[in-house]
Amino acid sequence: MNAPMPPSRIFPTLADLYAQRGLELGPGQWMVVEQPRIDLFAEASGDDSWVHTDVDRAARELPGGRTYAHGYLGLSLITALSQKLWRVGSLSQALLYGVDECRFPAPVRAGDRVRLRQKLEQAEWRAPNALKVGWRSVLEVEGSDKPACAARTISLLFERMDRGNE
Repeated sequence: MNAPMPPSRIFPTLADLYAQRGLELGPGQWMVVEQPRIDLFAEASGDDSWVHTDVDRAARELPGGRTYAHGYLGLSLITALSQKLWRVGSLSQALLYGVDECRFPAPVRAGDRVRLRQKLEQAEWRAPNALKVGWRSVLEVEGSDKPACAARTISLLFERMDRGNE
């Protein structure tokens, strides 16, 4: 089994991230969206429409013959894929604050590969150890001219207060 790749960009502190407003990161590593992941998301979300879960019917009735991943599954992958793009060394916790806008221009079908691009559009100090950040996140589908998901996600990042002289 291959060891996970480290993030492509490491910021020692929140101040270092803050200084990079406007920075574009990516594209990141490809991730395959397999049917078992889609099935687990269907179970967790309660959205078990046949277009997501019925592989045999999809083969007969859907364009391309494969099930579609949920749009919200694509949105949720932004977190996991961003962990491969960047990391803050002094981070103690990160919380999803919200999503200002989100669109799903193209489907992700079972077996498709997706990857992430992000741009740090906004960074605002909320406290000496807390930064509110807004990312323009684009989830690309291999072979598609349109992204699977384009969203502006907002997070609150908290830094350890005991950093000392890092």
